[in-house]
Amino acid sequence: MSNTPEEMSRAIAKAASDKKAQDIVIMRMAELTTAADYFIVCSANTATQVRAIADNIEDELLEKHEKSYLHKEGYREGEWVLLDYGDCVAHVFMTESRAFYALERLWSDAPITHYED
Repeated sequence: MSNTPEEMSRAIAKAASDKKAQDIVIMRMAELTTAADYFIVCSANTATQVRAIADNIEDELLEKHEKSYLHKEGYREGEWVLLDYGDCVAHVFMTESRAFYALERLWSDAPITHYED
């Protein structure tokens, strides 16, 4: 099954949206870093919701795109879960943590698309 990084980024954003993630953005990182082509960043109000969003991203990508993450961090704490899919990295933050780490400001040169269902 062939999925472009752009298609994967939208699949991640949709899976996050399905669990009521807030302020979902897709950041095109390809010209700025070799770490990933896309960062998908979203927020949740509680650690439980952060984990539910991360679980749904994981389940949807495996089920519909046959794609497993390469690396996962922060799940137990639930403040900021990172799911690394190689070309795409999902960042699921609690709202306060997202403001603190400010990835959009840190990578302000990245073109940003606000995801809408």
